[in-house]
Amino acid sequence: MTGGTTDDGAGRVSRRRAMTLAGVGVAGVAGVAAGAGALVRGAVDHAAAPADTASGAVPFYGEHQAGITTAAQDRLHFVAFDVITTDRARLVDMLREWTAAAARMTAGKDAGIYGAVGGTPEAPPDDTGEALGLPASGLTLTVGFGATLFRDASGRDRFGIAARRPAALADLPHFAGDALRPEISGGDLCVQACANDPQVAVHAIRNLARIGMGVVSVRWSQLGFGRTSSTSRDQATPRNLFGFKDGTANLKAEETDLLREHLWAQPGDGADWMAGGSYLVTRKIRMLIETWDRTSLAEQETIVGRTKGSGAPLGGKAEFDEIDFAAPGPDGQPAIDRAAHVRLAHPDFNNGARLLRRGYNFVDGSDGLGRLDAGLFFMAYQRDPRRQFVPIQTRLARQDLMNEYLRHVSSGLFACPPGVRDATDYWGRGLFG
Repeated sequence: MTGGTTDDGAGRVSRRRAMTLAGVGVAGVAGVAAGAGALVRGAVDHAAAPADTASGAVPFYGEHQAGITTAAQDRLHFVAFDVITTDRARLVDMLREWTAAAARMTAGKDAGIYGAVGGTPEAPPDDTGEALGLPASGLTLTVGFGATLFRDASGRDRFGIAARRPAALADLPHFAGDALRPEISGGDLCVQACANDPQVAVHAIRNLARIGMGVVSVRWSQLGFGRTSSTSRDQATPRNLFGFKDGTANLKAEETDLLREHLWAQPGDGADWMAGGSYLVTRKIRMLIETWDRTSLAEQETIVGRTKGSGAPLGGKAEFDEIDFAAPGPDGQPAIDRAAHVRLAHPDFNNGARLLRRGYNFVDGSDGLGRLDAGLFFMAYQRDPRRQFVPIQTRLARQDLMNEYLRHVSSGLFACPPGVRDATDYWGRGLFG
């Protein structure tokens, strides 16, 4: 459990307990921390292991990384890093340190074994302290590797792993209408922090960046709020900033057969170290809120292909009704327009391709012209982007009625390896080990 007032018996000091240890010398705290390896919880299927409450802990160890099929939390802090060293050993050491810190923080503990106030006063703390007293809040940390980690922009194989780049990590093509900003796209590494408390998510990213100083530097980051999809049947479908329910047909954690087919990389896919992992596509999509708000309700519903209130497909009665794309409207034409978003994104028109979406709303202030800089930070996990995201987005970019109201300004693609099995394992061991 998290946020308690006693040591958990495995040598990790809870955030509240750390406050009482401020007067204990380094040697004393180190002695308490000697059994840190006992944090291991065993292999866990995160599809069946959501946070026990909104403030509880999600198991860190398991076959798959948490934060993919985990019931989507309310807050996001996503960051992409550039690796600034060419020393492979330093990079691997950092990944080991990141993994250990992630195991502690997702359990509601400080990032380091001494904590924000438990170490020697003459040394910098090994935790920044802004999460003292806060519970785990469902924190998950999910790491991914970008294509430039394998070969950088100049073609260098800095870490001797170029031959291990998965074929599925192929660069995304340029899509019609893209207005991508390079400075907020790509990256060698990414970390997705999701939690039900924004301070917990920000604390986690801040401490990983601190640990990685001299090895990585932040390339770009994004805060998000109000999940825009549900990843479990127990979650209600949320709404995006256009006011529509979003992600009704999303893959769900309980659909294990579909997850095996569409989400998890398999041993025969061509990169054995990725088996049990997944590929993440990120897209920052600015919504032209003010233009949308001046559009009639009827036109909004035609563009989306669903009613704004219930989320039912046009021609249907309830949100989860099977979509009848042939159902006629009052004018005799299909009730769902041939260029409606829901039609173009549907598996029936994309060779059965499906995605697991974990997107978030964002509002980044205004653009200086009185317009909100707001929209959707789209995140989608899949087994192979070449067969899933790319054909779906190609169709949407060319035909979607919604394109008039959207601008894609950032893009990323990352290979997210399988889960960390126990305290002797670390993120990326299959790639670097």
